Amino acid sequence: MLIRRAEPADAAEAIRVFRGSRTAAAAYLPSAAHTEAEDEEFVRGVLITERQTWLAVDGDSRAAGLLSLSPGWIDQLYVAPESWGRGVGTLLLGHAKALQPSGLQLWTFESNLGAQRFYERHGFVAVERTDGTGNEERAPDIRYAWSGP
Repeated sequence: MLIRRAEPADAAEAIRVFRGSRTAAAAYLPSAAHTEAEDEEFVRGVLITERQTWLAVDGDSRAAGLLSLSPGWIDQLYVAPESWGRGVGTLLLGHAKALQPSGLQLWTFESNLGAQRFYERHGFVAVERTDGTGNEERAPDIRYAWSGP
């Protein structure tokens, strides 16, 4: 598995991972706040062009995961459903930690227990809980922090 920076030509694969992961995890996530077209524009116009976005790709150049960073933050981390349980999330999280060793923060929904276990297993600690009034989905969420090695 190779991690490389996402480029405009990768938009279709990045969108596939982004939408596929959210759809497969729908039971653990609040209802989507955006349409499919809005999600596609967000991936193309923001994640790939304005942020540090990385793809984990297999030998066939098929994206298995997506990681988007801004200074001190993991903005997005998604793994394609067919790659769940294969270490792709751990690989991408390790990449994020290597790029930003002084620490990272992220938000996850309170309903996403799997994500909470994943981040806690990798050294993140819950530092804030909200009722969701500050996010688009209006769903309770948790801010996690990792303070570095």
